[in-house]
Amino acid sequence: MTQLDPRLDPEIAALLAFLESTGNPPMHAGTAEQARAAFRTLSVDLRDPSVLPQVAEVSETAVPGGDGERPARLYRPRPRDAGALPTVVLFHGGGWVIGDLDTHDLMARTIATACDAVVLSVDYRLAPEHPFPAAVDDALAAARWAAAHLADLGGDERLGLAGDSAGGNLAAVAAQVLRDEGAPVAAQLLLYPATDLLGEGASRTENAEGYFLDHDTMVWFAQQYVGHVPTDRLADPRLSPLHGDPSGVAPAVVAVAQFDPLRDEGTAYAEALRAAGVPVRLASYDGLIHGFVDMGRFSAAARAAVEETCAAFRDLLHP
Repeated sequence: MTQLDPRLDPEIAALLAFLESTGNPPMHAGTAEQARAAFRTLSVDLRDPSVLPQVAEVSETAVPGGDGERPARLYRPRPRDAGALPTVVLFHGGGWVIGDLDTHDLMARTIATACDAVVLSVDYRLAPEHPFPAAVDDALAAARWAAAHLADLGGDERLGLAGDSAGGNLAAVAAQVLRDEGAPVAAQLLLYPATDLLGEGASRTENAEGYFLDHDTMVWFAQQYVGHVPTDRLADPRLSPLHGDPSGVAPAVVAVAQFDPLRDEGTAYAEALRAAGVPVRLASYDGLIHGFVDMGRFSAAARAAVEETCAAFRDLLHP
């Protein structure tokens, strides 16, 4: 087993030991279909349904995408007639290659209940079948649609954007584009976001192996997503929002984990927001790893981090 830092949360260390004991090959060693199946096994098949936060209503729907409608799922934390609520558009993580509405059902329910908001979870197109900019086009189309239909969704004018990892990337991109288009966004929740495909932060080498998301899998995800995009185009803000203009975007909560390869670029994005005068809460969690939002059933520290992060996002949505 890879030698892990003793500062790692012991319950997370036990989870990583269990995952390694299964003997499953790393995602980058197989196909996209195999990676998706493995991720669903971990995040859906092994989940105890009793731990899912209960909401008043879950409904399957569809939203516009960049090339036709995309499946979506709407979560209402309380009955429709109980008063107006903010609407949060959620983009799932998974390196733009894996993940779907089911793998992020727990996250959607958690945000809905903890933040008292209607959550619209969007199933955008995945690479390599649909490389960049398909995911961005779908995310923007869904966010624009939600902004125009808030009265039918949460019922008031507050719109939030949220996502984890690659989904955090899409949320950050959407926040920049909607700012340019004059569509008001109240808040954004960026959970260990990928913000710089050119990133060379120390966390990428310090946490390259052994901490769930490894360097080789990150490279594989990026290769599936960008295809043959020239390296000099990786600074395109639609790929790397850290290279965009953050001024005037919505206030943000940015959460990063100590043992995550993406830690430094998430931190850098929060610092760029702050330097541009955007209100931002950077929540940096010692001892945790990439994906901790879905690990609360294994780790008390992860549960506490989720509760704190959601509370900060709720404060932005309910000023």
